[in-house]
Amino acid sequence: MLADQRIQQIETAQILTHYPRTIGRNARLGSHGNGSPTPAVQITLDDGTQGWGVVEGGVPDDVAALVGRPLAEVIDPTVGVIAPEAIRFDLALHDVAARALGVSVASMLGGHGSTSVDLYSGAIYLDDLDPDDSPRGVGVVLENCASDWAAGFRAFKLKVGRGHQWMETEAGMIRDIEVTRAVREVYPDARLLVDANNGWSPEQTVSFLTQVADCELYWVEEPFHENEAGLGLLRDHLSGTGSATLIADGEFDPDEAQLLELAEAGLLDVMLMDICSYGPTAWRRIMPRLLELGVAASPHAWGKPIKTLYAAQLAAGLGNVVVVEGVPGTTEGADTSGYSLVDGVLRVPERPGFGIPLTAATTPLG
Repeated sequence: MLADQRIQQIETAQILTHYPRTIGRNARLGSHGNGSPTPAVQITLDDGTQGWGVVEGGVPDDVAALVGRPLAEVIDPTVGVIAPEAIRFDLALHDVAARALGVSVASMLGGHGSTSVDLYSGAIYLDDLDPDDSPRGVGVVLENCASDWAAGFRAFKLKVGRGHQWMETEAGMIRDIEVTRAVREVYPDARLLVDANNGWSPEQTVSFLTQVADCELYWVEEPFHENEAGLGLLRDHLSGTGSATLIADGEFDPDEAQLLELAEAGLLDVMLMDICSYGPTAWRRIMPRLLELGVAASPHAWGKPIKTLYAAQLAAGLGNVVVVEGVPGTTEGADTSGYSLVDGVLRVPERPGFGIPLTAATTPLG
C-alpha cells in the first residue's frame, strides 16, 4: 500500500520525439519541425518501485524536496496528486502509484472506459503552403494522410485557418474547403475533424461549415477564442441545419470556470485540456461534472507520441473520452511496445502504471 512507501530518489531523464516527416504550420504558428527533446523525472520508492513521466516546462530546482516524503502524502490513488508542490510531477506520480499498487493507471482510475481507444491522426498540418518559394499544394496533404493511414490511423484532424495569416482571407478559406473536400473524396469512410487554432471568426466558421456540410465533419475544434456570443451563433447554425458536427474547445490557455459555464449553456460538446499541462489529477476532478453536463472529453495530446499513450490510459480509466489525438512518430528513451495501433484503434496494455518502461539514462537530483 502507498502508506508504507516513501520517495527514496528522484532522477531526471530526457526522451526524444521523432516525427515521420517535418510537420508544418498551423493557423497561428510556423513549422513544428521533426521532433524535440522533453525532460522527464523518474521516482524511486524505498522498496525499489520506479515510475516516471514527462515534465513539460522543465524540472524545477526544488524537486529534491520531495525525497523522503511518504508517497501517501503526495498522491491519493483515488483522486490524484494532493500535494500542490508536486503537481508538476502528476504523470510520474500516477505511474509510480499505480506500479506500487500493481495495476495499470487505467485500473487505478476506475477502469470505466474501454482499453480499445479510437485515435485520429493529429498531424495533418498546412504543409501545402511549404516551402515558401515553391508550395507543394493540396497533393502533399493527401500524401500525409496516406502515410498516417499506412501507420494504422483511420481518422484525420485537418488543420485549417490558412487565411488567418498565411494567405489572403478569401483564398485561405477556399483552400481550407478544397483540402477538406479532397481528403473526404479519397477517404469517404474516415472520420474527419477540423482545427482552426482560433484562426477564424464565428461568421467564417459558419461559412466554412455551410460549404462542407456534405463532408460530415465529426467536430470543429477551436474555430475562434471561446466566447458565448460566437459559440451561440455556431450552435444555432448546427442545430438549425441538423448537423451532427460537435464543438470542441478548451486546449489553448483554458479557463476552467468559463469552459464549464459554456458547457452548462449547451455551447460545448467536447473538452480538450492538455493531458500534460492540465494533467490527470485535474481531469479526474472535472470528469464527473462533464458527465453530469453530457459533455465529452478528448485530452489534447499534440507534440509527443507518448502523450497519446497517456491520454489513452485516461480514456480507459475515466471513460467519457470520445476519441484520442494520435501523434505519429517514435519516442527514443521509452519502450512503448506494449501499445499497438490497428485499424484506428489503440490497444491499451494491462501492465502496471502507464506500461511504458523508461530506457533513457537518468541523473539523480539532490
